[in-house]
Amino acid sequence: MQNLLLYIGPGMGSGTAAVIIGILSSFVISMIAILWFPIKKLIRYFKSKNKNE
Repeated sequence: MQNLLLYIGPGMGSGTAAVIIGILSSFVISMIAILWFPIKKLIRYFKSKNKNE
């Protein structure tokens, strides 16, 4: 069996890294958005409830 020598150029390597970073960051940002908005709504609810009392 022959050994294969593979070369990934700098353009392909940086493009692959950018895609991976983009996918991971979009996942993290979407999780933060899903969790933050209900928490923000609860904070506003409790602030308005305390203000009325």
